[in-house]
Amino acid sequence: MSRSDTDAAFEAIYRSEKRRVLATLIRLLGGFEVAEEALQEAFTAAAERWAHDGVPQNPYAWLVSTGRFKAIDRWRKQARLAAALPELTALADELYEPAIPEDINDDELRLIFTCCHPALGPDARIALTLREVAGLTTEEIARAYLAPAPTIAQRIVRAKTKIRDDGIPYEVPDRTQLPERLESVLRVIYLIFNEGYAATEGPALTRADLCAEAIRLGRLITGLLPEPEALGLLALMLLHEARHHTRTDQAGDIILLEDQDRSLWNQTLIDEAGALVNQAFASRNVGPYVLQAAIATIHANARSAGDTDWSQIVALYDVLLRVDPSPVVSLNRAAALSKRDGAAVGLAAIEAVIQQGSLKTYPLAYAARADMERQLGMTEAATDSYQRAISMTRQPAELRFLKSRLASLTAINSETK
Repeated sequence: MSRSDTDAAFEAIYRSEKRRVLATLIRLLGGFEVAEEALQEAFTAAAERWAHDGVPQNPYAWLVSTGRFKAIDRWRKQARLAAALPELTALADELYEPAIPEDINDDELRLIFTCCHPALGPDARIALTLREVAGLTTEEIARAYLAPAPTIAQRIVRAKTKIRDDGIPYEVPDRTQLPERLESVLRVIYLIFNEGYAATEGPALTRADLCAEAIRLGRLITGLLPEPEALGLLALMLLHEARHHTRTDQAGDIILLEDQDRSLWNQTLIDEAGALVNQAFASRNVGPYVLQAAIATIHANARSAGDTDWSQIVALYDVLLRVDPSPVVSLNRAAALSKRDGAAVGLAAIEAVIQQGSLKTYPLAYAARADMERQLGMTEAATDSYQRAISMTRQPAELRFLKSRLASLTAINSETK
């Protein structure tokens, strides 16, 4: 393998394995900080060794083993954990590339449940898991929370400290404890998928690795606890993933839902999701994820944008607002209202949401308002709304889309003058 091939393989492994390696190191070494340091040392060693020796047959096992031994060596040099030296010696005497049991593939799931321990506050649970399991930056998490980045950073630090000081174990709880942690776990998986579906930053609109990871974790959760909301979340992710390849063109530019080639949607995923939604509804215990999946199912089953049952979608959003009210749900309902009742009704609903203040830094709110204003011929107002949305947007694909809308609006204004 050439040096360039080795470098490419290293980058691919770093992207695909770093979160799983970190989760295993946290379990083996017993803490976030030591595991994060061991992870960096393992990949540093890999960059040096693999350039000469080639990529090992099992990179994950190599990285876990190397990271663990790096931590053990550091502990010895620092003369720490003297009482634990016999145990550390036993660890060090194992094979350099030990056989990794198959169930270690679920270390990320263990870590999610640790981060979602009831001893932590709800906001801290989610922020910590997004940082440590999904590998999101503080800024990306802040966007998901619609909160300042320093606030998120403080939550993460406090959560790590509490896990360490309280000795919270790194394990999946037994089945009697699963339900009380399910809501936070599902929320985390949902946010991981959202960041993959609409990346905060980076050249591409999506991050396929995060979407795949969220779906994998969703399948693990439904296997452990097939509750309606777990089924609903998995269905929702599958429905969005089904049209992943139609959301952008070859240049990476956004294609709106109504313009996507529905013949290219993944019907296998749509059928699987539909069965999950039916199973969830049969329980008569319908929550926010099931309702969102039901809305996505209507879109997926419509033969064309014109065939979409917007009355049913608005009705489902009405229920969702009662079950799980939020500004983003209100914004989505307003967009659905515009499809059912016209742009003027939709604009009034969007204005009401923006006036509440919670979405004042949310670019999609102003982009939606601009679209309604454009449809109503309110060109000056639409121009202002597009400019506000552009000023808040960092994602290149979204930025190009908004700028193209603004440019077309500017061209229309020039022609009418």
